Amino acid sequence: MKKLAFILLTLFIFSCEKEPKNIKLSGSVFGTSYSVIYEGHDNFEKQFDSLFYVINKSMSTYQVNSDISKINRNESIIIDEHFKKVFNTSKDINKQTDGAFDPTIGAVVNAWDFGPEDKIVSLDSLKIDSLMLNVGLDKVTIENGSIRKLQLGAFIDFNAIAKGYAVDVIAEFLEYKNTSNYLVEIGGEIRCKGQNIEKNSAWTVGIDKPSFDGTQTVIKAIQLTDEAMATSGTYRKFKIDENGKRYAHIIDAKTGYPSQTNLLGISVITRDCMTADAYATAFKSMGIENVKHFLQLHPELKVFLIFENENQELETLSLNGFPE
Repeated sequence: MKKLAFILLTLFIFSCEKEPKNIKLSGSVFGTSYSVIYEGHDNFEKQFDSLFYVINKSMSTYQVNSDISKINRNESIIIDEHFKKVFNTSKDINKQTDGAFDPTIGAVVNAWDFGPEDKIVSLDSLKIDSLMLNVGLDKVTIENGSIRKLQLGAFIDFNAIAKGYAVDVIAEFLEYKNTSNYLVEIGGEIRCKGQNIEKNSAWTVGIDKPSFDGTQTVIKAIQLTDEAMATSGTYRKFKIDENGKRYAHIIDAKTGYPSQTNLLGISVITRDCMTADAYATAFKSMGIENVKHFLQLHPELKVFLIFENENQELETLSLNGFPE
């Protein structure tokens, strides 16, 4: 009887040790924060830090010795696979959006004081026109593992896609480790798989209500499974000029000026976060009607729009089956 009790106790302890649980890791990266929740027993914080380091070294315009900074100084280097993937995806989305998404807008972003470089004092239309001569992904190619610029003044900035790509890298690492349930979030960009095992339900994520005073409230909560979501908006990163006019950090790649649409927030759901991140940025400058037309040709993209109507009241619009 004692032996049976011992066996049962041993089995109970063993089963408890093997019960799945969520590991929760968080920290700072890319000038923002990250949070990763995944089912398992192993702590991958060191591995995450190593992956973040490699991505930063490849594509951070805020690091003077990164690959992208060297390229922007017209130094010749061999780019890594991370850079190639983001560059090639950027090329594809640039083509799909007829240039609305364009990472070579970087010099103009800097000029408006939204980037890592110094702003241009007394920025006027002539200076913007001059900078726009260097804008266009058709002016940049990959040749023999290096970036070749047809315009030496072209400045590449992956900040509108690299964060989503980093989410994908962490997610793919977890899948390599046979992790069936996870949620990866970096600065609001998200990718998840399976479910939250602690709640035995799909992952629940929130979409913020636009607010220019810095307050944070959720306008919509949805459930995600095996999907990624990225959100772009103008209500947190903007500037006000001497005349009190507010202008957004998302620069129209066709005009060189901050986006002037009434869209305040765009959330995009698709299979990977890099793609969602890029489209969320592109849609900001395209405007509601162009986005609606574009989505008729791209059913793989689910989109949620937040905008101001003629009475400056908030309205929302769900497209292509965005979760209610």
